[in-house]
Amino acid sequence: MWNRTYSYNFETGKSVYFHTYDYVVFGITLGLSASIGLFYAIKDRKKKSENEFLLAGRNMSVFPVALSLMSSFISAVTLLGTPAEMYRYNTMYWFIVFGFLISVILSNTIYIPVFYNLGITSVFEYIYLRFGTLVRVIACILYMIMMLIYMAIVLYGPSLALNAVTGISLWGSMIAVCAVCTLYTALGGMKAVVWTDTIQVLIMFSGMLILLIFGCKKLEGLDVAWRVADENDRIKFFILNPDPSERHSVWNMIVGGGFIWTGVYGINQAQVQRAVSFSSLSKAKLSLWVNLVCIVSILSLVCLVGVVMFAYYSTCDPVLAGIVTKSDQLIPLFAMDVVGDWHGLPGLVISCIFSGSLSTVSSGFNAISAIILKDFVLVCAPNMPTGTRTIISKLIVLLAGGVCLAVAYVMSQLTSSILTATITIYGLLGGPLLGVFTLGMLFPWANKWGGLFGLLSSLAVNCWIGFGAFINKVVVTPTSPVTTEGCRLNLTTIETISNITTTSIQKQEDYLIIYKMSYIWFTGLGLLVCVVFGLIVSFITGATDPKKINPGLICPIFDEVLPCLPKKTRKRLHFGVRHEDFVKFSKDNPKTIEIGGGYDRTLYIAENTDKIPHDAIRGFPKHFENSDYNTRL
Repeated sequence: MWNRTYSYNFETGKSVYFHTYDYVVFGITLGLSASIGLFYAIKDRKKKSENEFLLAGRNMSVFPVALSLMSSFISAVTLLGTPAEMYRYNTMYWFIVFGFLISVILSNTIYIPVFYNLGITSVFEYIYLRFGTLVRVIACILYMIMMLIYMAIVLYGPSLALNAVTGISLWGSMIAVCAVCTLYTALGGMKAVVWTDTIQVLIMFSGMLILLIFGCKKLEGLDVAWRVADENDRIKFFILNPDPSERHSVWNMIVGGGFIWTGVYGINQAQVQRAVSFSSLSKAKLSLWVNLVCIVSILSLVCLVGVVMFAYYSTCDPVLAGIVTKSDQLIPLFAMDVVGDWHGLPGLVISCIFSGSLSTVSSGFNAISAIILKDFVLVCAPNMPTGTRTIISKLIVLLAGGVCLAVAYVMSQLTSSILTATITIYGLLGGPLLGVFTLGMLFPWANKWGGLFGLLSSLAVNCWIGFGAFINKVVVTPTSPVTTEGCRLNLTTIETISNITTTSIQKQEDYLIIYKMSYIWFTGLGLLVCVVFGLIVSFITGATDPKKINPGLICPIFDEVLPCLPKKTRKRLHFGVRHEDFVKFSKDNPKTIEIGGGYDRTLYIAENTDKIPHDAIRGFPKHFENSDYNTRL
């Protein structure tokens, strides 16, 4: 066992609560976020359009949006959960950076071009154009449930951890974060969210870097931390076991992780809304590549912090010693141990964690506002004045803040790791959503019944496996060993630790083997089930004729991945889809502005535009049935 030369605060009995300077730093962080929202509310007070509020006028710069993309889903869950993952298991999760690469490639090739060229604000407008109203409503509801649960975890998890370690009020911190998010999102819209996210990314980097530097200083070097972690089986990068029940392996981190993050970067409203806020598609794609560099950097930094944190507590596990109750509380404890004597630095580190919450929750509020406005309100009142639309968008943000707090109260019974819980929820609900978008964009034969039954069957299978594993308390992979042999505590505490250590837990194994599937595969499974069932039902009920579908709704995948093929060959691989007839959305094309997005030029008759519903021009299939202008094809 490694002989440490330092003592923990819980061994010396030293107070770990915030100093006045820490509260000042923490307050400045929240105040800065709120002031950005106020600034844009004043600056853009004469711009009343919902396009300005939700998409920042489609005129954002690449770098801030790239940072905003990263911060939206590198949340407090990542900052607390990833180091805890390194601590409890090993470094195999670090391999998900290759999943990030896969997701950016897929998003830039398939999903983002379709959304951008259609000129839509809500991704579920695509579902309406492709599969109709019923599938759109179900998909919207699933997405909002997923985001509200996710935001509740992002609010509750960090607040609970900080309350246990630093004494910060649990519900006080949650209400403060939610109120600040609601304020600057409602006041400043997309611009406020993006620029606040940019500031918060810098705070996140600073906080994690401080922990890494001071932690290495305590251990006398990163090499020492790495050696200690390696000696305790924490350094693992090449687990090649193809078994789907393997919690983390090279295969599920790259493939399964790629699907998870494609669901985030490719079809998640919070991310797509940023991607379509650019003046060109090339800038949208570039922002994802810039974001990839940033997200790999922050994840690597956080993983290194986890390795150092394990080495720091390698002789005395605070969870087993009863100092904290969950591994998600280790980062705040570690922060108070290594920088507690430097007044103000603990406040910066804790601000780093809450910055992760702020960026994620504000992005969620903005996304939900866009969905409710575009997919529900304007469907019922399409002629609503522009100013009224903006006011309703802001009211929706305020309402979402209240609902999020209510869901957080329900989620207060959460018992698993916040990282695992978050990815599991994303897999259960995000997999079917990724599946229905993939079915629509890559398979022109899919019809509305295929979209409906594909989505519902995928959801049913995922929930069956997910809830089955939860109810049966399935343990896929036990945590790596920890020890309390090096604890310098009083006799009573040591006796308690001894009793805890010798307690054995009987594993229950009378459950279906499929329940042992790693949570990383849920998104990929949902995608597969949706596509397979969707195609089967589509062909049974009458597949869509590719010649009669708006080509903008289908991704010309072979043109993207095999541009070297002869033109005639690539056209045959269009399977009848008339990609050459699609006019892409552009800010500089007045027709696309008038219609509201990209359109099928075959159905656009300049002198008779008023006689053809805009949905028909955009390509909604029902208008092709029993229609006079269908013969123009």
